[in-house]
Amino acid sequence: MSWGASFIIHLIAALVIGLAVPALSALVLPFAVRRLSGFISDRLGPNRVGPQGFFQPIADFLKLLLKEDVAPLKADRLLFRLAPAVAFITPVLAVTVIPFSKGFTIANLNVGLVFIVAFSSFTVLGILLAGWASHNKYSLLGGLRSVAQMVSYEVPMILNIIIIAMLVGSLSLNDVVGAQGKIWYIAVQPLAFLVFIIAGMAELNRTPFDLPEAESELVAGYLTEYSGMRFGFFYGLVEWGNASIWSLTGATLFLGGWRGPFAGSPGWLILKVLALAFVVIWFLATFPRLQVDQLMNFAWKVLIPLSLVNLGVTGLLIILLPDNFLPPVAAFSWASVIAIILLFRPVLRRALLRKRVGRKTTLALSQAEG
Repeated sequence: MSWGASFIIHLIAALVIGLAVPALSALVLPFAVRRLSGFISDRLGPNRVGPQGFFQPIADFLKLLLKEDVAPLKADRLLFRLAPAVAFITPVLAVTVIPFSKGFTIANLNVGLVFIVAFSSFTVLGILLAGWASHNKYSLLGGLRSVAQMVSYEVPMILNIIIIAMLVGSLSLNDVVGAQGKIWYIAVQPLAFLVFIIAGMAELNRTPFDLPEAESELVAGYLTEYSGMRFGFFYGLVEWGNASIWSLTGATLFLGGWRGPFAGSPGWLILKVLALAFVVIWFLATFPRLQVDQLMNFAWKVLIPLSLVNLGVTGLLIILLPDNFLPPVAAFSWASVIAIILLFRPVLRRALLRKRVGRKTTLALSQAEG
């Protein structure tokens, strides 16, 4: 096959799969969120449009399609309209380097991990453009919050991706899946998986990390001025498309990708992606929203130091035991996770008590001065 024909085939496959994954995510995941959230909080959820409300996402899509697409009078029209398309680049292109089965990867790059990390920044840029171009202070604050949050949580996520690359000795996602033939890396690095889950939730702007669009403080943040299909692009295709990419990446890095107990196939990958998507919905329906200071402190004071220690110890064990480093790495990682679980509650209680005492002291001083 000639170079030109191969390029055209890969381009068509990238466009079809790259567009299909966000589109299916935008239809399936919001419905799953509503039904599972309703089940968790003892409500029904959508159940009128179609059998068990199954056609509700289609009704929502048609509603957004028919809504008027308006823009603020003083908005930067070009950037306002361009922002959703810029944010949409991430789920479209990132899916091209995911190995769906043995021998089926649209673009088998030897730097696939770097490719995903690099293109994930387009979502941040699109959200910032949306906030800036809307000529709305709520939107601008939402965009700035998003930059601070997503950049902060990208650091621990990248550090833990580096840990997996160190274990494999390669940046290729196909090599990552191939290295998990005997044992999945969730069993070797549960600490990295835990940090990846938390940082990924913050990257997706999902509860409890949905500060960029906190409706109780910012109306809807960077989405405030968007309507119609541009709103649908951000809420459906971008946010839930990114959720699918995050789930695909997590399944590939930690759950063996397309590998399964009996035979490898895309079906196993889809099941693992659905399991991680369920984790996203579970978090969304369970945890309350964090405050801005709590959100940033948790990234820079907890996750990043924890990731650096994990990275350093893993690298040291690989250097000292190059032929058999997986057992000691697994032992350290599991011990760390157990220690975090045991210490989480007393440390959190002590921090809250210290904060409460500090507030009482401040209040007493202000009353004395008054």
